[in-house]
Amino acid sequence: MSAPEMPFRSAAILGAGLMGRLLAVSLARSGCRVELFDAGGPEADGAAARVAAAMLAPLAESAVAPPSVVRMGHHALDRWPALLAELAGPVFFQREGTLVLWHRQDAAEAARLARVLARTGEQVPELPAMKTLDAAGIAALEPSLGTRFAQGLLLPDEGQLDNRALLAALRATLEGLPNVALRWNTPRSLDDFSSPAPDQRVIDCRGLGARPQWNALRGVRGEVIRVHAPEVALTRPTRLVHPRYPLYIAPKPGQVFVIGATEIESEDMSPASVRSTLELLSAAYAVHSGFAEARILEIAAHCRPTLPDNLPAFRQPRPGVLQINGLYRHGFMIAPAMLDVALELLREGRSDLAPRFSLAPGMGDLHP
Repeated sequence: MSAPEMPFRSAAILGAGLMGRLLAVSLARSGCRVELFDAGGPEADGAAARVAAAMLAPLAESAVAPPSVVRMGHHALDRWPALLAELAGPVFFQREGTLVLWHRQDAAEAARLARVLARTGEQVPELPAMKTLDAAGIAALEPSLGTRFAQGLLLPDEGQLDNRALLAALRATLEGLPNVALRWNTPRSLDDFSSPAPDQRVIDCRGLGARPQWNALRGVRGEVIRVHAPEVALTRPTRLVHPRYPLYIAPKPGQVFVIGATEIESEDMSPASVRSTLELLSAAYAVHSGFAEARILEIAAHCRPTLPDNLPAFRQPRPGVLQINGLYRHGFMIAPAMLDVALELLREGRSDLAPRFSLAPGMGDLHP
């Protein structure tokens, strides 16, 4: 499907993570010649997007995110199906809501969370209202949990997707477009494009790789465990309230589950610690005893690119150059909103969507 034409003929995109691939597809379909450069290979092994759980949970994330990010997440829930429908391969996508659970000893922390979510509902009224559940309500949604939990919350219409299937489908789509050149294992910097041609745009989506030109960036470490658990039957992302490590479990196709919780102010890319691994697996077992017989497929750690206010941002360091960064822990949840704003900026030099998401609308003229 073609997209509206752009006022330029070619684009160089630096970084082939989630944002880089989404932009490359959109710009190529608008008729641009696109070169996509990445320091790594086609499997996105060096991208934070490959490690993520890819949950699309704006109300749940409001525990740590402001209304602007929540609005971006709500926008994305309706945009993802259209974006996925245009790709070369199928991608698992689900909107069965988020289930929030807690053990009795953590009831006070759960009550605090419920107040935060209720306040978010007042600030972003377009979100579906959360629903309070008793033991029977939880069992009706997730029979395999039985009566293990006495209370819970359902955050309706929230979703998730398969991040690795999405990255692969974006790659396959780009490989099928004749006006796209994929430059794997070819790192590039903005210094390599000091004077873009009048009919060219340079878009920097390198995440932490862009720090030489955007020194406010920092890494926030996350750790996840992927397991194959045939004895576990959970149909929707489930979060466990805990005062120290709020666990999430995201079910993926093939009885694979992504388990995560840790968020560490560190740029350490070393393997996960024994302590965090034990905490994640113990908490998962506390949700569902079937995890005891699960097989560990992968224990992964990565650092998410984050700006000082933990919010995403655009910058135009010079005419014809656009930087996109700081998606933090919300990458898949807000990427469609960031994509739509970026396309408006590139097409018009301004964005009508940006103020809704509290993104700086005054980007100047992107048309050199």
